[in-house]
Amino acid sequence: MFFIYQIIIFLILILSPLIIIIRILKNKEDKKRFTEKFSIPSKKRLKGKLIWFHGASVGEILSIVPLIKNYEKKEYIDQILITSSTLSSSKVLRKFKFKKTIHQFYPIDNLYLTNKFLNFWKPSTAIFVDSEIWPGMFRNIKKKKIPLILLNARLTKKTFKRWMKFTNLSIKVFRNITIAYPQNLETKNYLKKLKLNKIKYLGNLKFAENHEDNLDKINHKLKKEFIKKKIWVASSTHRSEELFCAKAHIELRKKIKNLITIIIPRHVHRSQNIISEIENLNLKVSCHSSKPKSLKNTDIYIVDTFGETKKFHKISCSVFLGGSIIYRGGQNPLEAARFGAKILHGPNIHNFIDVYKLLKSFKISQKVGTPKKLAASVVFKKNKNIGNKIKNIGENILKKTIKDIDNFITDEFKKT
Repeated sequence: MFFIYQIIIFLILILSPLIIIIRILKNKEDKKRFTEKFSIPSKKRLKGKLIWFHGASVGEILSIVPLIKNYEKKEYIDQILITSSTLSSSKVLRKFKFKKTIHQFYPIDNLYLTNKFLNFWKPSTAIFVDSEIWPGMFRNIKKKKIPLILLNARLTKKTFKRWMKFTNLSIKVFRNITIAYPQNLETKNYLKKLKLNKIKYLGNLKFAENHEDNLDKINHKLKKEFIKKKIWVASSTHRSEELFCAKAHIELRKKIKNLITIIIPRHVHRSQNIISEIENLNLKVSCHSSKPKSLKNTDIYIVDTFGETKKFHKISCSVFLGGSIIYRGGQNPLEAARFGAKILHGPNIHNFIDVYKLLKSFKISQKVGTPKKLAASVVFKKNKNIGNKIKNIGENILKKTIKDIDNFITDEFKKT
């Protein structure tokens, strides 16, 4: 089965130049750095111990930022490598002024390319985040006797069933993992069934807050404009959800005249299409990138820049999380919830079932299925007590995670 998998990867490799050209034209790929996906590095490997973190995209990368900050301070770590697969995640990382940390795009999971990648970077420890399972890379990591941590591991029922269709391959792949830290009990049970050697449950690392002052501040003039308005946020929205929220704005405006709806699309390259769709509803749109001096006639404010989400979560009392009206499984609601915002979502939240159970028990989340229902559910008052409870949960999980991984890494370093 692994042989068939590598044939599929090889076919993808042959087609990859065409795929990358299309992605560049759609602004989904870096025009200069795409070669990193073929294990052609653009950064230098320093002498000494290197820890490698890999996460698919923005959410996974942001969840490990508190850990990166921890290892930036450790003298026994000389360099930190972060890899990811998306352009948006690389742009978000630029917001952080790390000294030891560099970013590269993750290579195609071909045995030759992954071996070349490992030979160049020579990581002392590899830490993969969330649901990033790569058979080719994992096999080469095991061959080179590099400890492999699956951090904040997540397997849904759907992905588990998919792995179980190829039981022999799956068990071999998962046995390459040295230790796994599942983010929920469902994943812990699935990992046991996949015969993973060592599993330790500490909680969901996404509860932990990333403290970053420069991400919290909104331009002073812009903040003055927002203070004059009643605002709510639609965050990490996908195609069709922007129109859903714009229609909710129209409903809400019947009662509240001084209203602005802030929309933060999951993929900012879609901004122009979103603007066109919303303007067809006779709504006035302003874009964050244009730095408007006044929001006097603005209905919808589009955040069309990377790494700005936290600023707007902080000032909003209600946040609708996208990927939940369409069948995407929802986006992470915890950042907004930590600020005491009411969380609104559609029916499709299977990516965050445990998180939403907690939010529901705190009575700060609500399911909506129509623009009218969404409009009726928006509030303009924060619940700071619940926000602080969520922050405390996150701080405890982060402390336990850092302690456990620190112990693991230092033990491994003593062996080398």
